[in-house]
Amino acid sequence: MICPVCDQEKIGERLEVTDHFLSLEKFELVKCACCGMVYTDNPPSPAEIGKYYDSEGYLSHNDNATGPISVIYREARKFMLARKRKAIEKLSGLKSGYLLDIGCGTGHFLEEMSKYGWNVEGVEINEIARRQAALLTSANILDPLELTGLPSNSFDVITLWHVLEHFHDPRNYMEEIGRLLKPKGICVVALPNIHSFDAIHYGDFWAAYDVPRHLWHFSPSTFERFATKYGFSIFKIKPLPLDTLFISMMSEKHKKSRLPMLKGIFIGTWFRLKSIADIKRTSSLIYFLRHKIEE
Repeated sequence: MICPVCDQEKIGERLEVTDHFLSLEKFELVKCACCGMVYTDNPPSPAEIGKYYDSEGYLSHNDNATGPISVIYREARKFMLARKRKAIEKLSGLKSGYLLDIGCGTGHFLEEMSKYGWNVEGVEINEIARRQAALLTSANILDPLELTGLPSNSFDVITLWHVLEHFHDPRNYMEEIGRLLKPKGICVVALPNIHSFDAIHYGDFWAAYDVPRHLWHFSPSTFERFATKYGFSIFKIKPLPLDTLFISMMSEKHKKSRLPMLKGIFIGTWFRLKSIADIKRTSSLIYFLRHKIEE
């Protein structure tokens, strides 16, 4: 693996992390000695990675999962859809336009934007989720291999909600986003934050490591360097407050704590309150990008 920020292979610190979600296999994270980027070393290949998503508990690909955490996830998603839409409308200055959601899952965000007048398309690697999204939205849902066939300068907004960290080569996606985005368009990227209070607290049990599905583990500083490298500037950062609670609950579940939901809500609320004074320590962050030439 080559560091996507500085293209070096100089390895510094190492950390062994367990796939608590599914396989219980151990994977090694390495820290780039040049820029500090953290990434999963020697991950499964694109041909092999699919089996690590093959679980009814992988909620972004399954609307039918049961259990209390699944119910909480879906309710939180409903709450956040309107907030995401309003943030995009405010920061793009548009009430409608052309939007591409990369990694659209089962299509709920696309449905929200379409209801309010946006022309939407999606990209999704999982075939089952892709079919569900197409049924839900009646939108064009593409396989990632079809992304290069889209015309340049065709989207006002491109979104990636907890998706970039999954790509084996995020460089290609950033180049494609730069090509597809209109000169005054915005790109919205949501990512886990490896420097968050909860990441430091939970260590190996932090649910947002999510190895080997997550390949890249950004902090605000490494993502800024990454975005700049591909011709973008970050003009706004917003927290995803409910992620702190959900990740804390999942982390407590990984630890096999008693009453993981209650304990996760309590600890997650404390971390959320602490991060109000410094949002760059929040569990997940939304980065709003634009072409540097538009500054």
